[in-house]
Amino acid sequence: MGSRSRKRLRGLLAMATATVAVAATAVFTMDANAAVPAAPSGMTTVFSDDFTGAAGTGLNTANWLYDIGTGYPGGAANWGTGEIETMTNSTSNVYQDGAGNLVIKPIRDAAGNWTSGRVETQRTDFAAPAGGKVRIEARLQQPNVSGAAAAGYWPAFWALGAAARPVGATNWPSIGEWDIMEDINGRSSVFAALHCGTNPGGVCNETTGLTSGERACSGCQTAMHTYAVEYDRSVSPEQMRWYLDGSNYFTLNSSQVDATTWNNATHHGMFVILNVAIGGGFPAAFGGGPTAATQSGVPMLVDYVAVYQSSGGSTTTPTTAPTGGTTRDAFAKIEAESFNSSAGVQTETCSEGGQNVSYVANGDWLQFNNVNFGSGGVKDFVARVASGAGTAVSGLVEVRVDSRSNAPIGSFALANTGGWQTWTSIPGNVTAVTGTHTVYLTFTSGQAADFVNVNWFQFRK
Repeated sequence: MGSRSRKRLRGLLAMATATVAVAATAVFTMDANAAVPAAPSGMTTVFSDDFTGAAGTGLNTANWLYDIGTGYPGGAANWGTGEIETMTNSTSNVYQDGAGNLVIKPIRDAAGNWTSGRVETQRTDFAAPAGGKVRIEARLQQPNVSGAAAAGYWPAFWALGAAARPVGATNWPSIGEWDIMEDINGRSSVFAALHCGTNPGGVCNETTGLTSGERACSGCQTAMHTYAVEYDRSVSPEQMRWYLDGSNYFTLNSSQVDATTWNNATHHGMFVILNVAIGGGFPAAFGGGPTAATQSGVPMLVDYVAVYQSSGGSTTTPTTAPTGGTTRDAFAKIEAESFNSSAGVQTETCSEGGQNVSYVANGDWLQFNNVNFGSGGVKDFVARVASGAGTAVSGLVEVRVDSRSNAPIGSFALANTGGWQTWTSIPGNVTAVTGTHTVYLTFTSGQAADFVNVNWFQFRK
């Protein structure tokens, strides 16, 4: 029994329409730079980049990493979409222009080979806390090219579930893809989508996804416009709302799919991606490309990227126990899926009833707020776990309090239990702790593969 297979293929909107074959001239417009806006009312800024570096310089690698080549290591070829370019970290393809913009420029060489740029945020923890919101926003200009000269162009601003990064996105689409802005073939349009569930088909209609369809985006190639998605966990049912220049043009409700599918696509951290692809399935559905007439060197310009978050939790690690919210009894069963925050994990239907946390691998974690240990001390803890990991895959389940960077107060080792729904209760000693704390379950393994599912845990006196 090996690690579970995770297949990724970026969304293809299979709505073929005729391409208007009108020749066009590429015009680059350097729109006036705008400062990163203040956070919307009730929210705080948790990430921003205004791209104020000197002309011709690369990105701040404390904020961004470059995707290189034609796919993630171990992932699908051609980024899973059929696109034909090779992504680079060259300042020919990705650079700051000195006027406050990031430039991502696809270039065709004399032999007809394309290079371009694709960058991701280093951080993967952009999440909506329980009862809160997260908003991912950018102000950008689509490549200013249309007609035959635009055939094959595919600019995108999107976010991918944190669990994709360690496994080359082979777990797509279940971990969630939030498409905030896509345009193809210079149509001066915007497409939005949530990708989730299973591929192909499933409740999310993959590989198409749950989409807005094509929406007109007048002037989006000739000037800067603001694109955003806001995930709102403060309402019931939960909502995802997409915005163009502040106007909400597309909304999805959590009630449109089952709870497990929705939670797996949304209840975790995300990382942000900006790229310009050339060719692939999506442009092919609208006439194809690139062709000999496709114009080389027309960039996407990005003025800023910002992530905002509301109250209800935090994507940052707390250094002290939170004072608000429901108090948990450390000595009663704490259901793993009741976490307040997490990274890298999913939830699924449990054979013992309810749900369990699944797809847990090295570096993943769960956060549980306001766990009350009282004043009498604690002897150990026990967790209900299962594993279908391969024979060479094992790991540690660790307990930490108040910060993920604090030393563990207890742990136990785990290997294959006979299957991902073959449950066993494993105890682990813990050091003395009293009072109310934030409790973290952290997961450590020397292998990248998933190694544990968790149903519940509790402490014992």
